[in-house]
Amino acid sequence: MTREITYIQAIAEAIDEELQRDEDVILFGEDVEEFGGNFGETEGLYEKHGRDRVRNTPLSEIGIAGMALGAAVGGIRPVAELQFADFAATAGDEVFNQIPKQPYVSGGQIEAPLTIFAPSGAGIGAGAQHSQSVHSWLGNVPGWVVVTATTPYDAKGLFKSAIRDDNPVFFLPHKMLSETKGEVPDEEYTLPLGEAAVEEEGADVTVVATQLMFHRAKEAAAQVDADIEIVNPRTFAPLDTETIAESVRKTGRLVVVDETVERYGTQGHIANEIVENDFFSLDAPPKTIGVKDIPIPLSPPLEQEALPSADRIVDGIESLF
Repeated sequence: MTREITYIQAIAEAIDEELQRDEDVILFGEDVEEFGGNFGETEGLYEKHGRDRVRNTPLSEIGIAGMALGAAVGGIRPVAELQFADFAATAGDEVFNQIPKQPYVSGGQIEAPLTIFAPSGAGIGAGAQHSQSVHSWLGNVPGWVVVTATTPYDAKGLFKSAIRDDNPVFFLPHKMLSETKGEVPDEEYTLPLGEAAVEEEGADVTVVATQLMFHRAKEAAAQVDADIEIVNPRTFAPLDTETIAESVRKTGRLVVVDETVERYGTQGHIANEIVENDFFSLDAPPKTIGVKDIPIPLSPPLEQEALPSADRIVDGIESLF
């Protein structure tokens, strides 16, 4: 049996169930207690689990990340929230230079089973410093598992797997999807990390898209005279290139749309993987679509102009024929 819940409810349920399942799981971050998080993602958890398990922190992202690392190597399984994914930069030394490297530099003697989750993406008019999609930053740092979520089903199943994973995981829900609804199973479930999902089957063009871009890709697919297959990567590190390649072998055409900047963005990496390893499966050069090379504008019309739109995806698909 399934039931319909919102994306943000799915995230809250994942945390709640893992707090109940494993007494080593703790949650901390800015305003996670009575306030319930910026988007309601921790609402009710403080009242249910108490301050020993759910705790506010000072306004210090590097402190939050450092505390997560210390707790993880000390045997606890922390879930640490940053209010916006952009603040990974504020926690830069811990996020880029300490957390992902500890298992490696210790020769495997230290595990860091921690999860940092941080709402990412544009679309709410939050300006240049609160609207970036950072999975391309994090995917460039060996040691992180980098996970995104597209639907409530994804959000709950992937987040639970992230919390249970023994590696450092950065889980990135999208702010614009908070109130979207979808079906999730009544029973407990998890989704494997490192496996993409073919969300829509088709025969003519493979479109790779996740988070908000997945929904725009579906909108674009309905507007073109072609049979579109949509692949949702779910996890960017490790990236399931085989599922994408298998789709391209069937369709012969590839469009990669992502809410990262086109310059050095995730799109180019995915396209390059296919070109290098499955070149002769392609009937046309791959097309990449991303955020234009500007900071995300505060103005809502300009913000939408900077982001990949359904119209840009339509143009990308049609350019392959």
